[in-house]
Amino acid sequence: MSQFYGTHQNRLDAKGRVSVPAPFRAELRAESDSRPAALILRRSHTHACIEAWPAAEFEKLATPLDRLDIFSEAQDDLQTALYADAHRVEPDKDGRISLPESLVQHAGLTEIVSFVGAGRIFRIWEPAAAALRLAAALERTRTRGLTLPGTPA
Repeated sequence: MSQFYGTHQNRLDAKGRVSVPAPFRAELRAESDSRPAALILRRSHTHACIEAWPAAEFEKLATPLDRLDIFSEAQDDLQTALYADAHRVEPDKDGRISLPESLVQHAGLTEIVSFVGAGRIFRIWEPAAAALRLAAALERTRTRGLTLPGTPA
């Protein structure tokens, strides 16, 4: 399973293409044999950013979704939220991906974008929004005294 770390910036060109940062490409390459693995891009439903999921990780979401009652409102809402605006993209030989215009607008992206590692996924942000998100997360972590649960002995 890939782990994405750090914050990296790259330029978004006029055609909506951007290079995935080299450390992230290396993680995606580890998921496949040679070329970087496909990504599923989707609008975050909690932040004004784009979530980028390795395709294999995104496909794992089907298992818990299948546990919900079929035709239930919860199942339908989650299914729609996850899949309706998701886009499968393949990095080109130079590691560039094309960002769909609807996702660019959702995240308020312009010329420079920030790639922010989030463990098994990464997020694509407008740089100032990414900085604000990081500051807010650090402050809430500090003021709430958040820690990770301990591992069993």
